[in-house]
Amino acid sequence: MHDIRAIREKPDAFDEGLRRRGLAPRAESLIALDEKRRAAILSLQTAQERRNAISKQIGVAMGRKDTVAAEDYRAEVAGLKATMPELEAAEREAGVALDAELAAIPNLPLADTPDGKDENDNVEIRRHGAPPDLGGMNKPREHFEIGEALGLMDFDVAAKLSGARFVVLKGALARLERALEQFMLDLHTTEHGYVEVSPPVLVRDAAMFGTAQLPKFEEDQFWAVSGELLRPLSDEEIALQDQLDAQTAVATRLSGVKSGRFGLIPTAEVPLTNLVRESIVDEKSLPLRFTAGTLSFRAEAGAAGRDTRGMIRQHQFRKVELVSITTPEQSRAEHERMTRCAEEVLKRLGLHFRTVALCAGDMGFAAQKTYDIEVWLPGQGRFREISSCSVCGDFQARRMNARSKGTDAKATRFVHTLNGSGVAVGRALIAVLETYQQPDGSVAVPDVLRPYMGGLTRIEAAR
Repeated sequence: MHDIRAIREKPDAFDEGLRRRGLAPRAESLIALDEKRRAAILSLQTAQERRNAISKQIGVAMGRKDTVAAEDYRAEVAGLKATMPELEAAEREAGVALDAELAAIPNLPLADTPDGKDENDNVEIRRHGAPPDLGGMNKPREHFEIGEALGLMDFDVAAKLSGARFVVLKGALARLERALEQFMLDLHTTEHGYVEVSPPVLVRDAAMFGTAQLPKFEEDQFWAVSGELLRPLSDEEIALQDQLDAQTAVATRLSGVKSGRFGLIPTAEVPLTNLVRESIVDEKSLPLRFTAGTLSFRAEAGAAGRDTRGMIRQHQFRKVELVSITTPEQSRAEHERMTRCAEEVLKRLGLHFRTVALCAGDMGFAAQKTYDIEVWLPGQGRFREISSCSVCGDFQARRMNARSKGTDAKATRFVHTLNGSGVAVGRALIAVLETYQQPDGSVAVPDVLRPYMGGLTRIEAAR
């Protein structure tokens, strides 16, 4: 969420940031909406002040027994009270209109984010390792060919259960998925200083709004509504809802929610980042570092026809997430650190990968700067994203009203938030299968995973 005061102060800089995103200028129209909001606030305040002043005059007039003046004052107060609801509605509508526009605008890129329109303009930063020697195999197999030949990866049964973009893993592959997640969590908690969290995977609209899944990406989420909460809200509940904090109210109005709805998380970024929502954090405790291994759910609304075979793009998948909450001074260094933590996972697994800086036109909605880590998939013969690490500045914190306060500081300030995959478990499984495939159809288990696999060194066809 953007600060309208910052836009008023530096409209040209704001529009330049949008231009780098490939978007049209918006500062002038946003300032016009803000002027309308400020005028509505002034009208309401003027009416309230006049009402209060006249109310005092009633007592003065009665004290001098001037009933005519007292009645005139009462009439004016009554008239002002009658106009109050209209003025309050105008103020509320002007605020919602401005918030709606601000909430739909992506974060602005940092100065060192590369310029560009799409993935073709991303910049490679570094590369680790080399493509594996697969023992003279003429055509490395893709992960789904390997898994299906082993009899341990079943897309047909998954389709009967849930439809397309689901998979059933069995036996050693199910254990391999679990081993990967446990290995990642152990690495991040014991060596990288992250605190493991087991969060809910169902969250309210306000949490989705806080991390900017709402309102722009509503169609990409899976939504669950219980029978009890599906009923219309009562007048009392609506009144209570209007008393909620500004961020929650904005999220509710913008998403059009009139019933109790929960969203299945697209990533643990949502609950982990929202751990500090509507709070003031002692800056001595920062940075806060959280990690979680959870199921994640994505509708993939815009992915029709893409990666239709295999596990690359699933509706349900497992993912280990990294989230940091920092001061503004810490966030840039924390971004580099987080990226190195994610890279270490792939190094320990013996996988070939590269790290690229995304250009301004290819970044996610909430990001100021993003590094993507792309792992080499021999079966596809190309790099594919396995982790995305982003610094968001105070963009999400404003939506969550998450602040911090120093020991000697007189005022609070918004925290900075960062998130990254540490890493996507399903894609790590894909990379392991394709990198460690053997000519006889089996798959070698990377050394680092063998303790998690009960000492198993090779995955062979089910019998």
